[in-house]
Amino acid sequence: MHLSNVRFHNYRRLMDTKIDFDKDISIFVGANNSGKTSVAQAIHSFLSGSRDRFSFHDISASLWAEIEAFARGENDAALPWMAIDLWFSVDDDDLHRVIDLLPSLDWQGGRVGLRISFESQRPQETLERFREKQRLSQEAAAAAENAAGAEHQDEFVAFPRNLTEYLQKEIKREYGFKYFVLDPAQFDEELEPRADYAPLELLREQGRTGKDIVDSLIKADTLHAQRHLSDSEGGSRSEELSKHLGRYYSRNLERHADDFNAIRALSESQRLLDSHLEQVFAGTLSHLAELGYPGLTNPRLVIRSALNPATVMSSHDGTQVHYALDDGDLTLPDKYSGLGFKNLVYMVVQLLDYHAQWIDTEKNRPPVHLVFVEEPEAHLHAQLQQVFVNKILGILAEESDGIASFTTQLALTTHSPHILYERGFRPIRYFRRENSGLTQRSRVLNLSEFYERTANPSRDFLERYLKLTHCDLFFADAAILVEGNVERLLMPQFILNSAPGLRSTYLSVLEVGGAFAHRFRTLIEFLGITTLIITDLDSVYGAGPGEEADANSGETGNHKSGNEEEIEGAKPGRTCRPEEPNAVTSNRMLIDWLPAREQIDQLLALGPEAKTQYQDGEHSFGVRVTYPLTVQLELDNNISDRAGRTFEEAFAFENLAWTQIEVNADLGLRIPNVNDVEGVGERLHKRIHRSSFKKTDFALALLAKGPVDWKVPSYILEGLLWLEKELGVAITDKEGGEDQAA
Repeated sequence: MHLSNVRFHNYRRLMDTKIDFDKDISIFVGANNSGKTSVAQAIHSFLSGSRDRFSFHDISASLWAEIEAFARGENDAALPWMAIDLWFSVDDDDLHRVIDLLPSLDWQGGRVGLRISFESQRPQETLERFREKQRLSQEAAAAAENAAGAEHQDEFVAFPRNLTEYLQKEIKREYGFKYFVLDPAQFDEELEPRADYAPLELLREQGRTGKDIVDSLIKADTLHAQRHLSDSEGGSRSEELSKHLGRYYSRNLERHADDFNAIRALSESQRLLDSHLEQVFAGTLSHLAELGYPGLTNPRLVIRSALNPATVMSSHDGTQVHYALDDGDLTLPDKYSGLGFKNLVYMVVQLLDYHAQWIDTEKNRPPVHLVFVEEPEAHLHAQLQQVFVNKILGILAEESDGIASFTTQLALTTHSPHILYERGFRPIRYFRRENSGLTQRSRVLNLSEFYERTANPSRDFLERYLKLTHCDLFFADAAILVEGNVERLLMPQFILNSAPGLRSTYLSVLEVGGAFAHRFRTLIEFLGITTLIITDLDSVYGAGPGEEADANSGETGNHKSGNEEEIEGAKPGRTCRPEEPNAVTSNRMLIDWLPAREQIDQLLALGPEAKTQYQDGEHSFGVRVTYPLTVQLELDNNISDRAGRTFEEAFAFENLAWTQIEVNADLGLRIPNVNDVEGVGERLHKRIHRSSFKKTDFALALLAKGPVDWKVPSYILEGLLWLEKELGVAITDKEGGEDQAA
C-alpha cells in the first residue's frame, strides 16, 4: 500500500493542484516560490487534525473576494474552504485497513480516496456571529467617541470592519475539519470529479472518526531545510551534532532496555563514581557534622550519583561525538568537522529516528510513512548529494527488517541539478508557476508522463544531456538556448550591456547547437517555460533539380583554397554566404520548429511575429527564435548590406570598424590591406569558417575588452529585449528599448 496521489484544494497557491507520488522517491523541483514547501506544510496541517496549524492566509488569495460576496448574500457565493484528497494504491492484503473508505460494494480494488476538508462548520452561524460582533464593536466605538467629545471624533471603524477581517482573527474558531470518502468511479484519469459529484461525509457515529482513519493509514514527517547546524559554540541557533544524537538516544532508549552489558557497565561506573564523590565531599560533610547538622536523630547525608545514559548523551560536557584521526587514540570533537559532513550525519540520524519511531509503533501502525526532506543539498558537495539520494532509501529499507506490507516514501525538495542527475526524469515533479497577483497558482507536472510519451531519440538525448550538463532548466524563470560555447560565455555580458533587467531573474543558459535545439521542443512545451533560442543561419547551397545535398551538409572548416574551392564550393549542402542565390539553412531548429522555414531569403524577410510562438490556455508562455539579420556594413564610407552566417560573422559585421583596429587584432577578425567593404566581408566569411579559427579564443579575447567599446549584435539584442519584456523586468528608460523589443 502506498500514497499514489494528492490533490490540493484552495491552499495557498495550490489552488487545484494534483501531485503524483512515486512509490519510492519523488523529487520536487521548480523555481523559487512555486509551492514546493507548501506541499509538506499542507499535508502536515491536514493530517494533524489541529485547527492551530491553519491561518486565514492559507486560503488561496483568489478566493478572498468570495468572502465579502457571501457576506452580501450574493447568489451561489460561499465561504471558501481548503482540502486535500489523499489517494492510496491498495493491495488485496491491505483491504482490511481501508474498509471504512470503500465507497460501495461495487468497488473493484486498486485505489481508495479520502478528503480532509478545513471549512466553516455552519456558514450562516459564522455570518451571524460576525454581524453581532460588528454591531457591538460599532456601538462601543460610538459610545467612546460621544464620551470624548466632538473634537475627538474621527472616521475610525471598529473591528471587525468586514467578514474578511473577522475571519483573519477567528478562523480557528469558525472553521473545523470534515472527512469524506471519495469514490474512484466518480473521477476521471486525472482525478477530476464529475460536476455533480458530492462525496460521502464520514460521521463519528458510523464507527471510527475520520481522524482515526487518517492516523491508521499514514504518518508524515519533515526534515526541514533549516537544520541550524553551526561551527560556532553556543547561541540559540547553534546545535552541535552531539546534542542531536543525545535526543536520538533518549527517544530510542526503551529499545535497549534489555542490554544487560550496558546496564552492568553503568552499575560499575556508578559504584566507582560514588566512591569518588564520597572522598571529595568527606571534608564538607565532616564540617557540617561539627555544626550539628543533620543532628542525632536525622539520617546521615550521603552523595550518590544518578547515571542516566540519556542525560549523559544530551549533556554538553557528557558524551560527545569524536572523529578518529587514525587507528589510535587521536580524535577531534565534532565541532572540528565541516558543516557538510555534520549535515549528512544529522540528516541520516534524523531520518533513522523518524523511521524507528514509525517502526516501533506498537498499535495500529500506519502502513504508509511519508517523509519530506527539504533541500538535502545544503552544505553537501555535488558527489555527496548524489550519494545521499542514491543510498538513503537502501538505508531505510535495511532498518525495516523486510516488512513488506509497509512503505516508506520520500519526497525531496531541491534546487540541485546533481540530485536530478542521479535519478533521471521519472521521479521529477515540476512545479510550474502560473498567473500572478491574486490569481497566482501552481501546477505540478509529472515527468514520468513526459518520459513515457516522448519518443526516441529525443527522450534518451534529453535525459543524457541533462545528466552530462547538470541542467538547471527545472529551477529557472526562463531558458536561453544558444548555439555554442561562444554565445554561452558571452551571454552574461550581453545581458549586462543590453538587457540588465534580466539580471534580476534566474535564467538557464543551455548550449544546444542548431542541430539539436529542436529536440528540446517537447521538453520546453511540456514544462511551459518561456524560452529564447539564439541560433545561427547556417546557410548552405540548396539542391537544384536532380541534385542531392552533400552528406556533410552544414559542416564548417572543410573549405579549400583557390580554384578548387570555386569549383566544389557550390555543391548542394556546402557552406555558403547567406546572400547566395537559392541558399538554404542546414539548421534543424529553423526547419523543424520555429519559424519552420528553409530558404535563407525567407528567413531574412520574416518579422518578429513569425519568429515567436505562444501557447495559449490556462498557462501562456512564449518561445522566440532569433538569428543573424541583414545589417548595413560600413567601412571607409563604403556601404553594403550583409547577413552573418554565424554569430562570429554577425558580430564582426556589426562592429566592423572596431574589429579592424590594430589593437583589436587579438580577436582574429582583422583583415589587413583590404579597404573595400565587400572584400572585408568575403575574407571574414572565409577566415571564420576555417578550422584554424579558434572561437573560444575569440570569446575570451572579447571579454578582455571594454564592454562599452563594442555592441551586441542586433539579433541578440532583439531577443534579449523580448525576453526581458516577457518576464516583466524591462527597464523602459533604455535608449530605444521598448521599440526594439517588438
